[in-house]
Amino acid sequence: MRGVQGLLVMDVDSTLVMEEAIDILGDLAGVGEQMAAITELAMQGDLDYEESLRERVALLKGLPETIFDTVVKQMTLTRGAKELIDELHARGYKIGLVSGGFHENIDPIAKELGIDYVKANRLEVRDGVLTGRTEGEVVTKATKVAMLQAWAAENKLELSETIAMGDGANDLPMIEAAGIGIAFNAKPIVRALAPYQINEYDLYQVITLLDELKPTKTNT
Repeated sequence: MRGVQGLLVMDVDSTLVMEEAIDILGDLAGVGEQMAAITELAMQGDLDYEESLRERVALLKGLPETIFDTVVKQMTLTRGAKELIDELHARGYKIGLVSGGFHENIDPIAKELGIDYVKANRLEVRDGVLTGRTEGEVVTKATKVAMLQAWAAENKLELSETIAMGDGANDLPMIEAAGIGIAFNAKPIVRALAPYQINEYDLYQVITLLDELKPTKTNT
């Protein structure tokens, strides 16, 4: 029986989906501009991600947990997402999502797409209302690298057999650790340091890049 052939780990917000879910939550809470400004600073690498997450989540205090259904309906898959995932699965790859976003928004999308692994944050809810805090360990840039390593090891893969992709500064360590690291319509700091770039909103371009690199890997 053929074993797992590879692993793709990618960010969610502004990569798998076009939006930043926390900014949608901010709009619904009436603090959209403030939320988006903090998100931008974090993604550019100008603000510590964990600190930025605490600041943004605090702005959501008091929202009903039913808000997640509204958020999911407002999120749109990036073009080529399903085609990429289906093609990689057909080639024997596993797919993981690792995100500073929230399981509450990501899990329904992951289930629909048949994603193999998901690691994200959880928002604390008490009596049906968001408390303005997260639950458990916060997903950081170090977490993203750790999940890439753990999922690769689980499938008996070397890191050279992995692909990592994202758009923000907190994705950089993961991108740099993978065999193929891709900046996807990324912030300038990520584009400058990532080995590869995709600068159009079409996730299927990952397959194009993979097919271009395969002969090179075979001949070396």
